[in-house]
Amino acid sequence: MSIITGITRGGVNWTPAFVTDINQGRCIGCGRCYKVCPRDVFELVDRDDLDLEDMDDSDDDDDDFEEAPGMVMNLKDMLDCIGCQACSRVCPKKCLTHAPQALVA
Repeated sequence: MSIITGITRGGVNWTPAFVTDINQGRCIGCGRCYKVCPRDVFELVDRDDLDLEDMDDSDDDDDDFEEAPGMVMNLKDMLDCIGCQACSRVCPKKCLTHAPQALVA
């Protein structure tokens, strides 16, 4: 099965990578991804409302953010993602995961 591809204005082939996950255990709730997203993909939620015990936080240099109070980012509507990956470029903690999407006929 082929994946979704596009062509830039300059004629270069481009493969969008759509957001698939947020590591909320690593997220510091800075809101940079929310601010840069051209769509309605993200929302801030209260960290206390999440079950972060099951989250994999593989960043050993991280300050124990899963213990910190406050807000974290959540995927509100990942189907609205256009695959630009602007959110990953501004995330200081590298919390976001992206993947190409299969072309549905």
